[in-house]
Amino acid sequence: MNPLRANGERLWQSLMNLAAIGATPKGGVRRITLTELDRQGRDRFAAWAKEAGMSVRVDAIGNMFARRAGADDSLPPVMTGSHLDTQPSGGKFDGAYGVMAGLEVVRRLNDLGMRTRAPIEVAAWTNEEGSRFVPTMMGSGVYAGVYEAEKMLLQKDVDGVSVGEALKAIGYQGEAKPIKVGAYFEAHIEQGPVLENTGTTIGAVQGALGQRWFDVVILGQDSHAGPTPMELRKDALLAASKLVVEVNRVARTYPDNARATVGHLRVSPNSRNVVPGRVDMTLDVRNAKDETLLAMVEDLKKCAAAIAAECKVGVEVREVLYFAPSHFDPRLIDSVRESAKALGLTCREIVSGAAHDAVYMARIAPTAMVFVPCEGGLSHNELENARPDEIAAGCSVLLNAMLAAAGVAQESSGQARAA
Repeated sequence: MNPLRANGERLWQSLMNLAAIGATPKGGVRRITLTELDRQGRDRFAAWAKEAGMSVRVDAIGNMFARRAGADDSLPPVMTGSHLDTQPSGGKFDGAYGVMAGLEVVRRLNDLGMRTRAPIEVAAWTNEEGSRFVPTMMGSGVYAGVYEAEKMLLQKDVDGVSVGEALKAIGYQGEAKPIKVGAYFEAHIEQGPVLENTGTTIGAVQGALGQRWFDVVILGQDSHAGPTPMELRKDALLAASKLVVEVNRVARTYPDNARATVGHLRVSPNSRNVVPGRVDMTLDVRNAKDETLLAMVEDLKKCAAAIAAECKVGVEVREVLYFAPSHFDPRLIDSVRESAKALGLTCREIVSGAAHDAVYMARIAPTAMVFVPCEGGLSHNELENARPDEIAAGCSVLLNAMLAAAGVAQESSGQARAA
């Protein structure tokens, strides 16, 4: 049978309409989780879902689930989704694409009068970005049992407002309970440059890199830049510089999509004529295999100890976050790949360098992701952009992969599958 194709024009218009909620002067979106603008975005999604004949439920942490009934509604649903919240200076596609693509899947099935055996659900997860409340991926984490809802509701933002208070303020604290999920798909812009640089339309995501984050404190001694001889200095910034070089070496040396980054560095006293006595820095280490990730971290800890001795400083390395590498379901990955092939789209295997709600869903259900290119690999930025044809292509792949998972129970005789 010929593959189905999404209505790309309708999908694009939905994305642009949603992007008007929280639109920024530079063309991006600022729709921070559990704010008034987030409520407006949620309301719009709920209204569209109901127009498409879906029922909508909300759970205790504010996750939204729009459901299209299946012929056998007792079957676990085939679910897709992402998030509606953005970074403070976010773009139109990160998160929103996954939710709108799921909505377009349902709309297209409605167009064709097709009924699936299993129900279809579209999820909008709460606080994926973590820009107001920590931890990130809060809603999917609660759903997957990683976090306790009661504890997450007590988390507060910088103004002392709790998650629970914010949910009640926007009217999105519900009572729905988690249910078993038959399969979970998530469509997303890549947020990196690989697909664009290789001229590939679809990324069949194998999994997500494991992450270990550290706070590093280097303690030396403040001293006058003039009178203090070089050999007698306890220069914390010199030690930090050496460690940065080692971080880069480790990332380039190890296999399995190794990444390592020093993204933040604070120097004290940060004065022109004072040898720095303290540096606070962050360390982000990522890898596709847990054993390689551990080896990278051990290598860097040994380097830190050697640098401390050489520079006569103290180095404290404290872990603040750990995500194990995620591996998605081979059967669903094959379905993504086969759907792309049937549609005549270029496709390659890819690993996600960022975490997504799919990472937590993979713990409780067979999971796969569909990546499409984004311009310049740019994301978490107001200039984030994607091509309408590639946005539509990813949704078409999602549509066919979900249909394969849910099964077809009924199809109007006058409708052609290639329509």
